[in-house]
Amino acid sequence: MNRSNFLIPLKLISLLGLLCFSLQVSAQTAQTDEVPKFEVGIHFTSITKPDFNGPSTEAGVGARFTFNLNRSVALEAVGNLFPHSCRFCGGNLGDNSGIIKQGLFGVKAGKRFEKWGIFAKARPGVVTFGQANTIYTINGTGPSAVVGAQRRGISNFAADLGGVLEFYPSKHIVPRFEAGDTLIHYGRRQSNFLTFDPFTNAPILIPFTTRSETRHNFQFVAGAGWRF
Repeated sequence: MNRSNFLIPLKLISLLGLLCFSLQVSAQTAQTDEVPKFEVGIHFTSITKPDFNGPSTEAGVGARFTFNLNRSVALEAVGNLFPHSCRFCGGNLGDNSGIIKQGLFGVKAGKRFEKWGIFAKARPGVVTFGQANTIYTINGTGPSAVVGAQRRGISNFAADLGGVLEFYPSKHIVPRFEAGDTLIHYGRRQSNFLTFDPFTNAPILIPFTTRSETRHNFQFVAGAGWRF
């Protein structure tokens, strides 16, 4: 993937940041009702990602902390955990494998009405796949050589871009739904591939380079928050 494609999510985040700034300035000059500054929430989430057999969806849980700058703009920190451990998932030899963890921080900006609100979100962060890289080793020579394997986690840059829909049945309770595109950038890395000599049946390691790429992953969130 060329450098210009990798900069796409960063450019989108910058544009949304400018939008947030303009909304904040206009909101400070307007006379509006105050909203509680702090909000904590829990939620269920799902992410649809590439797999050897086509797209697969993983379910997870998460928590969120929101700081409302004003009625239009908020800062948010989110942590998600997808506990199902897929052993060999992903397009590049299992680079989506293992337990998935997400840590995201960014902005939410939009329009808040009396009973509901609609917002755009942009949250860069990190996504970790617990068993994304398999390293093979060979001890000894010939057919009797012992093959070992170690699975390691890999952390990748991510950007969560999408929309948020909130409802306000009371001053403190906030049911909330999110949908968007979680862009994950998989960096270039060195690895090896295990095969066997067809004549001696001895194990052989073939080095290769995994190319870098950015993939799109649909992510949905449903949960509730408490404002105070």
